[in-house]
Amino acid sequence: MFLPMTESTYLLAERLGQLLRGPKHTVTTAESCTGGGIGQAITLVPGSSAWFEAGYITYSNRIKSKLLGVPSALIEAHGAVSEPVVLAMAAGAIQHSAANYAVAVSGVAGPDGGTPNKPVGTVCFAWGAADTLQAATVHFEGDRHDVREQSVNFALLKLIHLCEQS
Repeated sequence: MFLPMTESTYLLAERLGQLLRGPKHTVTTAESCTGGGIGQAITLVPGSSAWFEAGYITYSNRIKSKLLGVPSALIEAHGAVSEPVVLAMAAGAIQHSAANYAVAVSGVAGPDGGTPNKPVGTVCFAWGAADTLQAATVHFEGDRHDVREQSVNFALLKLIHLCEQS
Protein backbone atom coordinates (compact mmCIF):
# COMPACT_ATOMS: atom_id res chain seq x y z
CA MET A 1 0.00 0.00 0.00
CA PHE A 2 1.34 3.41 -0.93
CA LEU A 3 1.33 6.18 1.60
CA PRO A 4 -0.44 9.34 0.49
CA MET A 5 2.13 11.75 -0.86
CA THR A 6 1.80 15.50 -1.02
CA GLU A 7 2.33 17.31 -4.29
CA SER A 8 5.30 19.13 -2.76
CA THR A 9 7.01 15.81 -1.97
CA TYR A 10 6.48 14.63 -5.54
CA LEU A 11 7.84 17.92 -6.91
CA LEU A 12 10.95 17.58 -4.75
CA ALA A 13 11.56 14.06 -6.04
CA GLU A 14 10.96 15.22 -9.60
CA ARG A 15 13.46 18.08 -9.16
CA LEU A 16 16.04 15.66 -7.78
CA GLY A 17 15.61 13.52 -10.88
CA GLN A 18 16.12 16.50 -13.16
CA LEU A 19 19.39 17.31 -11.41
CA LEU A 20 20.69 13.73 -11.47
CA ARG A 21 19.73 12.93 -15.08
CA GLY A 22 22.01 15.53 -16.65
CA PRO A 23 25.35 14.29 -15.32
CA LYS A 24 23.99 10.71 -15.20
CA HIS A 25 24.51 10.42 -11.46
CA THR A 26 22.70 7.95 -9.22
CA VAL A 27 21.40 7.99 -5.68
CA THR A 28 20.71 5.35 -3.06
CA THR A 29 18.77 5.50 0.19
CA ALA A 30 19.27 3.88 3.60
CA GLU A 31 16.07 4.31 5.58
CA SER A 32 14.91 3.39 9.03
CA CYS A 33 12.06 5.52 10.43
CA THR A 34 10.79 6.52 6.98
CA GLY A 35 10.37 2.85 6.05
CA GLY A 36 11.10 3.36 2.37
CA GLY A 37 9.24 6.65 2.02
CA ILE A 38 12.17 8.40 0.34
CA GLY A 39 12.52 5.57 -2.15
CA GLN A 40 8.76 5.60 -2.73
CA ALA A 41 8.80 9.33 -3.50
CA ILE A 42 11.71 8.88 -5.91
CA THR A 43 10.22 5.91 -7.74
CA LEU A 44 6.90 7.66 -8.32
CA VAL A 45 8.80 9.89 -10.77
CA PRO A 46 8.72 8.43 -14.30
CA GLY A 47 12.21 7.52 -15.49
CA SER A 48 13.63 7.25 -11.97
CA SER A 49 15.22 3.91 -12.86
CA ALA A 50 17.88 5.94 -14.68
CA TRP A 51 19.03 7.64 -11.48
CA PHE A 52 17.77 5.64 -8.48
CA GLU A 53 20.26 2.85 -7.79
CA ALA A 54 18.93 1.12 -4.67
CA GLY A 55 16.96 1.55 -1.49
CA TYR A 56 17.78 -0.14 1.80
CA ILE A 57 15.14 -0.31 4.51
CA THR A 58 17.17 -1.16 7.60
CA TYR A 59 14.68 -0.89 10.41
CA SER A 60 16.43 -3.14 12.91
CA ASN A 61 19.93 -2.63 14.28
CA ARG A 62 20.89 -6.13 13.18
CA ILE A 63 20.02 -5.35 9.56
CA LYS A 64 21.81 -2.00 9.69
CA SER A 65 24.93 -4.01 10.53
CA LYS A 66 24.27 -6.93 8.18
CA LEU A 67 23.27 -5.02 5.02
CA LEU A 68 25.13 -1.74 5.41
CA GLY A 69 28.11 -2.75 7.53
CA VAL A 70 27.28 -0.41 10.42
CA PRO A 71 29.43 -1.63 13.32
CA SER A 72 27.26 -2.91 16.16
CA ALA A 73 29.67 -1.22 18.58
CA LEU A 74 28.82 2.13 16.95
CA ILE A 75 25.10 1.50 17.45
CA GLU A 76 25.69 0.43 21.07
CA ALA A 77 27.83 3.50 21.79
CA HIS A 78 25.59 6.14 20.17
CA GLY A 79 22.20 4.53 19.59
CA ALA A 80 20.55 3.89 16.24
CA VAL A 81 19.23 7.45 16.18
CA SER A 82 22.56 9.25 15.98
CA GLU A 83 24.70 11.07 13.47
CA PRO A 84 27.56 8.53 13.64
CA VAL A 85 25.13 5.73 12.76
CA VAL A 86 23.47 7.54 9.84
CA LEU A 87 26.89 8.49 8.49
CA ALA A 88 27.85 4.80 8.57
CA MET A 89 24.52 3.89 6.95
CA ALA A 90 25.09 6.34 4.10
CA ALA A 91 28.67 5.17 3.59
CA GLY A 92 27.53 1.54 3.53
CA ALA A 93 24.74 2.29 1.06
CA ILE A 94 27.20 3.95 -1.33
CA GLN A 95 29.72 1.14 -0.95
CA HIS A 96 27.19 -1.63 -1.57
CA SER A 97 25.35 0.09 -4.42
CA ALA A 98 28.10 2.06 -6.19
CA ALA A 99 25.75 5.07 -6.36
CA ASN A 100 27.23 8.55 -6.57
CA TYR A 101 25.16 9.90 -3.67
CA ALA A 102 23.30 8.57 -0.67
CA VAL A 103 20.90 9.75 1.97
CA ALA A 104 20.36 7.93 5.25
CA VAL A 105 17.76 8.50 7.94
CA SER A 106 17.08 7.11 11.41
CA GLY A 107 14.71 8.63 13.91
CA VAL A 108 11.98 8.40 16.49
CA ALA A 109 8.74 8.82 14.55
CA GLY A 110 6.51 8.01 17.52
CA PRO A 111 4.16 7.77 19.12
CA ASP A 112 6.41 5.71 21.42
CA GLY A 113 10.16 5.26 21.69
CA GLY A 114 11.18 8.74 22.70
CA THR A 115 13.55 9.48 25.56
CA PRO A 116 14.47 12.75 27.29
CA ASN A 117 17.62 12.96 25.12
CA LYS A 118 15.89 11.79 21.92
CA PRO A 119 12.21 12.73 22.11
CA VAL A 120 9.64 11.70 19.52
CA GLY A 121 10.31 13.72 16.38
CA THR A 122 14.12 13.47 16.63
CA VAL A 123 15.51 12.41 13.26
CA CYS A 124 19.14 12.07 12.16
CA PHE A 125 20.16 12.41 8.52
CA ALA A 126 23.33 11.87 6.52
CA TRP A 127 23.77 12.72 2.86
CA GLY A 128 26.48 13.23 0.29
CA ALA A 129 29.04 11.41 -1.79
CA ALA A 130 31.42 8.83 -0.32
CA ASP A 131 34.08 11.44 0.46
CA THR A 132 31.79 14.32 1.46
CA LEU A 133 29.16 12.91 3.79
CA GLN A 134 27.44 15.38 6.11
CA ALA A 135 25.02 14.81 8.97
CA ALA A 136 22.36 16.73 10.86
CA THR A 137 19.84 16.08 13.60
CA VAL A 138 16.42 17.70 13.28
CA HIS A 139 13.36 17.74 15.53
CA PHE A 140 9.99 17.60 13.78
CA GLU A 141 6.59 18.23 15.35
CA GLY A 142 3.41 16.28 14.77
CA ASP A 143 2.22 12.71 14.78
CA ARG A 144 4.01 9.69 13.31
CA HIS A 145 2.79 10.43 9.77
CA ASP A 146 3.85 14.08 10.04
CA VAL A 147 7.34 13.19 11.29
CA ARG A 148 7.85 10.67 8.50
CA GLU A 149 6.57 13.03 5.80
CA GLN A 150 8.74 15.90 7.01
CA SER A 151 11.71 13.53 7.12
CA VAL A 152 11.18 12.46 3.50
CA ASN A 153 10.98 16.10 2.39
CA PHE A 154 14.06 17.08 4.39
CA ALA A 155 16.06 14.21 2.87
CA LEU A 156 14.99 15.12 -0.67
CA LEU A 157 15.89 18.78 -0.05
CA LYS A 158 19.36 17.84 1.19
CA LEU A 159 19.96 15.74 -1.94
CA ILE A 160 18.72 18.58 -4.15
CA HIS A 161 21.06 21.08 -2.47
CA LEU A 162 23.92 18.62 -2.82
CA CYS A 163 23.28 18.20 -6.55
CA GLU A 164 22.89 21.95 -7.10
CA GLN A 165 26.30 22.54 -5.49
CA SER A 166 28.05 19.81 -7.51
